[in-house]
Amino acid sequence: MATENLSILGQPLQLPCGAQLSNRIIKAAMSDSLGDGEGNATAIQARLYERWAHGGVALSLIGEAQVGPHFPEKPGNLVLTPDTDLAALRDLATRGAQSAAQIWPQLGHAGALAHGPISTPKGPSPLDVDGLTCDGMTVAEIQALPQIYAQAATVAQQAGFTGVQVHAGHGFLFSQFLSPLFNKRDDAYGGPVAGRFRIIDETITAVREAVGPSFPIGIKINSTDMLDGGLTEADALEAVRLLDQTSVDLIDISGGTYFPGAASSSDGKSVAGPNFADFAKRAKAVTSVPIMLTGGIRTKAQAVSVLQSGAADAVGLARAMVLNPSLAKDWLQDRGGDPQFPRFSSTPHGGITAWYSMRLTALGQDAEPAFDEDPASALAAYDARDAERSIRWLKRFSDT
Repeated sequence: MATENLSILGQPLQLPCGAQLSNRIIKAAMSDSLGDGEGNATAIQARLYERWAHGGVALSLIGEAQVGPHFPEKPGNLVLTPDTDLAALRDLATRGAQSAAQIWPQLGHAGALAHGPISTPKGPSPLDVDGLTCDGMTVAEIQALPQIYAQAATVAQQAGFTGVQVHAGHGFLFSQFLSPLFNKRDDAYGGPVAGRFRIIDETITAVREAVGPSFPIGIKINSTDMLDGGLTEADALEAVRLLDQTSVDLIDISGGTYFPGAASSSDGKSVAGPNFADFAKRAKAVTSVPIMLTGGIRTKAQAVSVLQSGAADAVGLARAMVLNPSLAKDWLQDRGGDPQFPRFSSTPHGGITAWYSMRLTALGQDAEPAFDEDPASALAAYDARDAERSIRWLKRFSDT
Protein backbone atom coordinates (compact mmCIF):
# COMPACT_ATOMS: atom_id res chain seq x y z
CA MET A 1 0.00 0.00 0.00
CA ALA A 2 2.86 2.39 0.77
CA THR A 3 4.32 1.94 -2.73
CA GLU A 4 0.87 2.51 -4.25
CA ASN A 5 0.43 5.70 -2.23
CA LEU A 6 3.80 7.00 -3.38
CA SER A 7 3.12 6.21 -7.03
CA ILE A 8 -0.18 8.13 -6.94
CA LEU A 9 0.79 11.11 -4.81
CA GLY A 10 4.26 11.39 -6.30
CA GLN A 11 3.31 11.25 -9.96
CA PRO A 12 4.16 14.46 -11.87
CA LEU A 13 1.27 16.44 -13.36
CA GLN A 14 1.65 17.98 -16.80
CA LEU A 15 -0.28 21.23 -17.32
CA PRO A 16 -1.69 22.29 -20.69
CA CYS A 17 0.80 25.18 -20.99
CA GLY A 18 3.71 22.74 -20.80
CA ALA A 19 4.70 23.34 -17.18
CA GLN A 20 4.91 20.35 -14.87
CA LEU A 21 4.11 19.93 -11.19
CA SER A 22 6.51 17.54 -9.48
CA ASN A 23 3.77 15.68 -7.58
CA ARG A 24 0.04 15.87 -6.79
CA ILE A 25 0.15 17.62 -3.40
CA ILE A 26 -0.57 21.37 -3.42
CA LYS A 27 -0.56 23.85 -0.56
CA ALA A 28 -3.96 25.47 -1.16
CA ALA A 29 -4.46 29.22 -0.98
CA MET A 30 -4.88 30.75 2.46
CA SER A 31 -4.98 34.39 3.44
CA ASP A 32 -1.70 34.32 5.36
CA SER A 33 -2.03 38.02 6.33
CA LEU A 34 1.76 38.39 6.41
CA GLY A 35 2.16 41.42 4.16
CA ASP A 36 3.58 44.56 5.75
CA GLY A 37 0.33 46.56 5.76
CA GLU A 38 1.44 48.48 2.67
CA GLY A 39 0.93 45.67 0.18
CA ASN A 40 4.51 44.39 0.25
CA ALA A 41 5.96 40.97 0.98
CA THR A 42 7.91 40.32 4.19
CA ALA A 43 10.79 38.11 5.29
CA ILE A 44 8.45 36.13 7.57
CA GLN A 45 6.18 35.42 4.62
CA ALA A 46 9.13 34.34 2.44
CA ARG A 47 10.35 31.98 5.17
CA LEU A 48 6.85 30.46 5.46
CA TYR A 49 6.70 29.56 1.77
CA GLU A 50 10.30 28.38 1.84
CA ARG A 51 9.32 25.90 4.52
CA TRP A 52 6.47 24.56 2.41
CA ALA A 53 8.79 24.27 -0.59
CA HIS A 54 11.36 22.31 1.42
CA GLY A 55 8.43 20.35 2.87
CA GLY A 56 7.77 18.73 -0.47
CA VAL A 57 4.78 20.48 -2.01
CA ALA A 58 4.55 20.62 -5.79
CA LEU A 59 2.95 24.06 -5.64
CA SER A 60 2.17 26.70 -3.03
CA LEU A 61 -0.66 29.15 -3.66
CA ILE A 62 -0.47 32.54 -1.94
CA GLY A 63 -4.02 33.49 -0.99
CA GLU A 64 -5.53 36.90 -1.66
CA ALA A 65 -2.76 38.72 -3.52
CA GLN A 66 -4.69 41.81 -4.53
CA VAL A 67 -4.73 43.18 -8.07
CA GLY A 68 -5.08 46.68 -6.62
CA PRO A 69 -5.29 48.42 -3.24
CA HIS A 70 -8.95 49.48 -3.21
CA PHE A 71 -10.84 46.23 -2.55
CA PRO A 72 -8.60 44.11 -0.28
CA GLU A 73 -9.72 41.13 1.74
CA LYS A 74 -7.46 42.17 4.65
CA PRO A 75 -4.70 44.75 5.27
CA GLY A 76 -2.11 41.98 5.38
CA ASN A 77 -2.66 41.16 1.68
CA LEU A 78 -0.02 41.58 -0.98
CA VAL A 79 -0.78 44.12 -3.72
CA LEU A 80 0.59 43.27 -7.16
CA THR A 81 0.94 46.67 -8.81
CA PRO A 82 3.98 48.23 -10.52
CA ASP A 83 4.88 50.27 -7.43
CA THR A 84 5.12 47.27 -5.10
CA ASP A 85 8.47 46.46 -3.45
CA LEU A 86 9.69 44.19 -6.24
CA ALA A 87 12.83 43.14 -4.34
CA ALA A 88 10.74 41.80 -1.45
CA LEU A 89 8.38 40.10 -3.90
CA ARG A 90 11.32 38.48 -5.69
CA ASP A 91 12.66 37.16 -2.40
CA LEU A 92 9.28 35.57 -1.68
CA ALA A 93 9.08 34.05 -5.18
CA THR A 94 12.66 32.73 -5.06
CA ARG A 95 12.42 31.16 -1.63
CA GLY A 96 8.98 29.68 -2.31
CA ALA A 97 10.21 28.00 -5.51
CA GLN A 98 13.04 26.00 -3.95
CA SER A 99 13.24 22.19 -4.00
CA ALA A 100 11.40 21.96 -7.36
CA ALA A 101 8.28 23.62 -5.93
CA GLN A 102 6.21 26.12 -7.85
CA ILE A 103 4.68 29.19 -6.22
CA TRP A 104 1.70 31.12 -7.62
CA PRO A 105 -0.02 34.18 -6.14
CA GLN A 106 -3.80 34.03 -6.15
CA LEU A 107 -5.00 37.16 -7.95
CA GLY A 108 -7.77 38.58 -5.78
CA HIS A 109 -10.36 41.37 -5.56
CA ALA A 110 -12.79 41.13 -2.65
CA GLY A 111 -15.55 43.19 -4.28
CA ALA A 112 -18.58 43.33 -2.00
CA LEU A 113 -16.59 41.58 0.75
CA ALA A 114 -13.74 44.11 0.76
CA HIS A 115 -12.46 44.95 4.23
CA GLY A 116 -14.63 47.86 5.39
CA PRO A 117 -12.08 49.78 7.48
CA ILE A 118 -9.83 50.31 4.44
CA SER A 119 -12.24 50.27 1.48
CA THR A 120 -15.72 51.02 0.19
CA PRO A 121 -17.06 47.63 -0.91
CA LYS A 122 -18.49 47.37 -4.41
CA GLY A 123 -19.76 44.29 -6.23
CA PRO A 124 -21.58 43.26 -9.40
CA SER A 125 -24.85 44.72 -8.07
CA PRO A 126 -25.84 47.00 -5.20
CA LEU A 127 -26.75 45.08 -2.06
CA ASP A 128 -28.32 46.08 1.23
CA VAL A 129 -28.82 43.02 3.37
CA ASP A 130 -28.16 42.23 6.99
CA GLY A 131 -24.41 42.57 7.50
CA LEU A 132 -23.54 43.60 3.95
CA THR A 133 -24.06 46.85 2.06
CA CYS A 134 -22.30 47.72 -1.17
CA ASP A 135 -22.64 49.70 -4.37
CA GLY A 136 -22.80 48.12 -7.80
CA MET A 137 -19.99 48.38 -10.33
CA THR A 138 -20.44 50.38 -13.52
CA VAL A 139 -19.91 48.77 -16.92
CA ALA A 140 -16.72 50.81 -17.30
CA GLU A 141 -15.40 49.52 -13.95
CA ILE A 142 -16.14 45.94 -14.97
CA GLN A 143 -14.53 46.33 -18.38
CA ALA A 144 -11.37 47.69 -16.71
CA LEU A 145 -10.89 44.49 -14.70
CA PRO A 146 -9.20 42.30 -17.33
CA GLN A 147 -6.30 44.72 -17.77
CA ILE A 148 -6.01 45.22 -14.01
CA TYR A 149 -5.63 41.46 -13.58
CA ALA A 150 -3.27 41.27 -16.55
CA GLN A 151 -1.05 43.93 -14.99
CA ALA A 152 -0.98 42.05 -11.68
CA ALA A 153 -0.07 38.83 -13.50
CA THR A 154 2.74 40.65 -15.30
CA VAL A 155 4.11 41.91 -11.97
CA ALA A 156 3.98 38.35 -10.64
CA GLN A 157 5.82 37.05 -13.68
CA GLN A 158 8.48 39.77 -13.43
CA ALA A 159 8.99 38.95 -9.75
CA GLY A 160 9.77 35.33 -10.59
CA PHE A 161 6.56 33.57 -9.58
CA THR A 162 6.03 30.43 -11.64
CA GLY A 163 2.31 31.00 -12.36
CA VAL A 164 -0.84 32.69 -11.09
CA GLN A 165 -4.27 31.63 -9.91
CA VAL A 166 -7.37 33.74 -10.63
CA HIS A 167 -9.67 33.76 -7.59
CA ALA A 168 -13.29 33.07 -8.50
CA GLY A 169 -14.33 31.29 -5.31
CA HIS A 170 -15.35 31.76 -1.67
CA GLY A 171 -17.60 34.76 -2.26
CA PHE A 172 -15.03 37.23 -3.57
CA LEU A 173 -15.52 39.35 -6.69
CA PHE A 174 -15.54 36.82 -9.53
CA SER A 175 -17.44 34.39 -7.31
CA GLN A 176 -19.96 37.22 -6.81
CA PHE A 177 -20.32 37.60 -10.56
CA LEU A 178 -21.08 33.89 -10.91
CA SER A 179 -23.60 33.88 -8.05
CA PRO A 180 -27.18 35.00 -8.76
CA LEU A 181 -27.38 36.04 -5.11
CA PHE A 182 -24.81 38.78 -5.71
CA ASN A 183 -25.24 39.36 -9.44
CA LYS A 184 -28.59 40.92 -10.31
CA ARG A 185 -27.37 42.61 -13.48
CA ASP A 186 -29.54 42.63 -16.60
CA ASP A 187 -26.75 43.55 -19.04
CA ALA A 188 -24.08 41.41 -20.73
CA TYR A 189 -22.46 40.62 -17.36
CA GLY A 190 -25.56 39.17 -15.73
CA GLY A 191 -28.46 36.85 -16.46
CA PRO A 192 -27.65 33.27 -17.49
CA VAL A 193 -24.41 31.55 -16.56
CA ALA A 194 -22.66 32.61 -19.78
CA GLY A 195 -23.30 36.27 -18.95
CA ARG A 196 -22.21 35.93 -15.34
CA PHE A 197 -19.08 34.13 -16.54
CA ARG A 198 -18.24 36.73 -19.19
CA ILE A 199 -15.91 38.90 -17.10
CA ILE A 200 -13.97 35.81 -15.99
CA ASP A 201 -13.52 34.75 -19.60
CA GLU A 202 -12.38 38.25 -20.60
CA THR A 203 -9.93 38.33 -17.69
CA ILE A 204 -8.38 34.95 -18.48
CA THR A 205 -7.93 36.09 -22.09
CA ALA A 206 -6.21 39.32 -20.99
CA VAL A 207 -3.96 37.53 -18.50
CA ARG A 208 -2.94 34.97 -21.10
CA GLU A 209 -2.08 37.70 -23.60
CA ALA A 210 0.04 39.41 -20.93
CA VAL A 211 2.04 36.41 -19.68
CA GLY A 212 2.38 34.33 -22.84
CA PRO A 213 1.49 30.73 -23.71
CA SER A 214 3.86 28.86 -21.38
CA PHE A 215 3.10 30.60 -18.05
CA PRO A 216 0.60 28.65 -15.91
CA ILE A 217 -2.79 30.21 -15.19
CA GLY A 218 -5.03 28.48 -12.65
CA ILE A 219 -8.45 29.40 -11.36
CA LYS A 220 -10.30 28.70 -8.12
CA ILE A 221 -14.04 28.24 -8.51
CA ASN A 222 -16.90 27.33 -6.21
CA SER A 223 -18.91 24.17 -6.72
CA THR A 224 -21.59 25.79 -4.54
CA ASP A 225 -21.95 28.92 -2.43
CA MET A 226 -23.81 26.97 0.29
CA LEU A 227 -26.27 29.87 0.38
CA ASP A 228 -29.96 29.99 -0.48
CA GLY A 229 -30.23 31.69 -3.86
CA GLY A 230 -26.50 31.38 -4.50
CA LEU A 231 -24.50 29.48 -7.09
CA THR A 232 -25.97 26.03 -7.75
CA GLU A 233 -23.94 22.99 -8.67
CA ALA A 234 -25.66 22.89 -12.07
CA ASP A 235 -24.53 26.44 -12.82
CA ALA A 236 -21.06 25.71 -11.46
CA LEU A 237 -20.78 22.71 -13.78
CA GLU A 238 -21.73 24.94 -16.71
CA ALA A 239 -19.00 27.37 -15.62
CA VAL A 240 -16.49 24.50 -15.76
CA ARG A 241 -17.66 23.73 -19.30
CA LEU A 242 -17.00 27.35 -20.20
CA LEU A 243 -13.57 27.22 -18.54
CA ASP A 244 -12.74 24.27 -20.79
CA GLN A 245 -12.88 26.70 -23.72
CA THR A 246 -10.30 29.04 -22.14
CA SER A 247 -6.53 28.75 -21.72
CA VAL A 248 -6.53 27.92 -18.00
CA ASP A 249 -4.15 25.19 -16.85
CA LEU A 250 -5.59 24.08 -13.51
CA ILE A 251 -9.13 24.33 -12.10
CA ASP A 252 -9.24 24.37 -8.29
CA ILE A 253 -12.65 23.14 -7.08
CA SER A 254 -13.81 24.33 -3.67
CA GLY A 255 -16.97 25.82 -2.17
CA GLY A 256 -18.54 28.02 0.47
CA THR A 257 -18.34 31.72 1.06
CA TYR A 258 -17.36 34.36 3.58
CA PHE A 259 -20.75 36.10 3.22
CA PRO A 260 -21.59 37.69 6.60
CA GLY A 261 -23.48 35.28 8.79
CA ALA A 262 -22.70 32.24 6.64
CA ALA A 263 -20.71 29.33 7.96
CA SER A 264 -17.10 29.87 6.93
CA SER A 265 -16.00 27.68 4.06
CA SER A 266 -12.96 26.78 6.12
CA ASP A 267 -14.63 26.33 9.50
CA GLY A 268 -16.67 23.27 8.63
CA LYS A 269 -17.23 20.76 11.41
CA SER A 270 -17.35 17.63 9.28
CA VAL A 271 -14.48 15.19 9.47
CA ALA A 272 -16.18 12.63 7.18
CA GLY A 273 -13.88 13.25 4.26
CA PRO A 274 -13.15 15.47 1.30
CA ASN A 275 -15.73 18.11 0.46
CA PHE A 276 -16.95 18.64 -3.11
CA ALA A 277 -15.43 15.38 -4.42
CA ASP A 278 -18.63 14.28 -6.15
CA PHE A 279 -18.83 17.61 -7.97
CA ALA A 280 -15.16 17.45 -8.94
CA LYS A 281 -15.71 14.02 -10.50
CA ARG A 282 -18.58 15.40 -12.57
CA ALA A 283 -16.45 18.40 -13.52
CA LYS A 284 -13.71 16.13 -14.84
CA ALA A 285 -16.23 14.67 -17.27
CA VAL A 286 -16.80 18.05 -18.95
CA THR A 287 -13.25 19.41 -19.16
CA SER A 288 -9.81 18.25 -20.22
CA VAL A 289 -8.19 20.82 -17.91
CA PRO A 290 -6.59 19.21 -14.81
CA ILE A 291 -8.74 19.43 -11.67
CA MET A 292 -7.48 20.19 -8.17
CA LEU A 293 -9.79 19.47 -5.22
CA THR A 294 -9.57 21.64 -2.08
CA GLY A 295 -11.57 21.24 1.09
CA GLY A 296 -11.82 18.69 3.89
CA ILE A 297 -8.81 16.53 2.97
CA ARG A 298 -7.17 15.67 6.27
CA THR A 299 -5.49 12.30 5.80
CA LYS A 300 -3.21 10.58 3.31
CA ALA A 301 -5.85 7.91 2.76
CA GLN A 302 -8.36 10.59 1.75
CA ALA A 303 -5.86 12.21 -0.62
CA VAL A 304 -5.07 8.87 -2.25
CA SER A 305 -8.77 8.04 -2.52
CA VAL A 306 -9.53 11.32 -4.30
CA LEU A 307 -6.85 10.60 -6.90
CA GLN A 308 -7.69 6.91 -7.26
CA SER A 309 -11.40 7.64 -7.75
CA GLY A 310 -10.73 10.01 -10.64
CA ALA A 311 -12.34 12.91 -8.79
CA ALA A 312 -9.25 15.10 -9.22
CA ASP A 313 -5.74 15.22 -10.61
CA ALA A 314 -4.25 16.94 -7.54
CA VAL A 315 -5.26 17.63 -3.95
CA GLY A 316 -5.16 20.98 -2.18
CA LEU A 317 -4.35 21.06 1.53
CA ALA A 318 -4.44 24.18 3.68
CA ARG A 319 -4.86 23.73 7.43
CA ALA A 320 -3.17 20.34 7.35
CA MET A 321 -0.10 22.10 5.95
CA VAL A 322 -0.24 24.67 8.76
CA LEU A 323 -0.11 21.88 11.31
CA ASN A 324 2.81 20.19 9.52
CA PRO A 325 4.64 22.22 6.84
CA SER A 326 6.57 19.07 5.83
CA LEU A 327 3.41 16.98 5.41
CA ALA A 328 3.88 16.51 1.65
CA LYS A 329 7.38 15.09 2.09
CA ASP A 330 6.20 12.88 4.95
CA TRP A 331 3.40 11.44 2.83
CA LEU A 332 5.53 11.06 -0.31
CA GLN A 333 8.26 9.24 1.60
CA ASP A 334 5.71 7.28 3.63
CA ARG A 335 7.51 8.26 6.81
CA GLY A 336 4.88 10.18 8.71
CA GLY A 337 1.27 10.07 9.74
CA ASP A 338 -1.64 12.43 9.40
CA PRO A 339 -1.77 15.75 11.24
CA GLN A 340 -3.57 15.93 14.56
CA PHE A 341 -6.18 18.66 14.26
CA PRO A 342 -6.73 20.65 17.46
CA ARG A 343 -10.03 20.59 19.28
CA PHE A 344 -11.16 23.66 21.19
CA SER A 345 -13.73 23.77 23.96
CA SER A 346 -14.64 27.39 23.25
CA THR A 347 -14.38 29.16 19.91
CA PRO A 348 -15.53 32.75 19.37
CA HIS A 349 -16.75 33.57 15.86
CA GLY A 350 -13.66 33.77 13.65
CA GLY A 351 -11.47 32.31 16.37
CA ILE A 352 -10.49 29.14 14.54
CA THR A 353 -9.49 31.03 11.41
CA ALA A 354 -7.49 33.46 13.56
CA TRP A 355 -5.77 30.57 15.35
CA TYR A 356 -4.54 29.12 12.06
CA SER A 357 -3.54 32.57 10.82
CA MET A 358 -1.44 33.26 13.89
CA ARG A 359 0.14 29.82 13.65
CA LEU A 360 1.19 30.76 10.09
CA THR A 361 3.04 33.69 11.65
CA ALA A 362 4.75 31.33 14.08
CA LEU A 363 5.79 29.06 11.19
CA GLY A 364 7.31 32.01 9.35
CA GLN A 365 9.28 32.83 12.49
CA ASP A 366 10.34 29.20 13.06
CA ALA A 367 8.61 29.56 16.41
CA GLU A 368 5.75 27.05 16.25
CA PRO A 369 7.03 24.96 19.20
CA ALA A 370 6.32 27.95 21.44
CA PHE A 371 2.92 28.71 19.87
CA ASP A 372 0.33 28.20 22.62
CA GLU A 373 -2.53 30.51 21.66
CA ASP A 374 -6.17 29.56 22.11
CA PRO A 375 -8.81 30.82 19.64
CA ALA A 376 -9.80 33.78 21.81
CA SER A 377 -6.26 35.04 22.34
CA ALA A 378 -5.37 34.37 18.70
CA LEU A 379 -8.41 36.38 17.58
CA ALA A 380 -7.45 39.28 19.82
CA ALA A 381 -3.89 39.29 18.45
CA TYR A 382 -5.13 38.95 14.87
CA ASP A 383 -7.61 41.82 15.21
CA ALA A 384 -5.01 44.05 16.86
CA ARG A 385 -2.58 43.39 14.04
CA ASP A 386 -5.27 44.14 11.44
CA ALA A 387 -6.08 47.42 13.16
CA GLU A 388 -2.44 48.51 13.12
CA ARG A 389 -2.03 47.49 9.50
CA SER A 390 -5.24 49.26 8.50
CA ILE A 391 -3.69 52.54 9.63
CA ARG A 392 -0.62 51.85 7.51
CA TRP A 393 -2.74 50.76 4.54
CA LEU A 394 -4.82 53.94 4.56
CA LYS A 395 -1.73 56.11 4.80
CA ARG A 396 0.04 54.24 2.01
CA PHE A 397 -2.87 54.15 -0.44
CA SER A 398 -4.81 57.32 0.40
CA ASP A 399 -3.71 59.07 -2.80
CA THR A 400 -4.04 56.13 -5.20
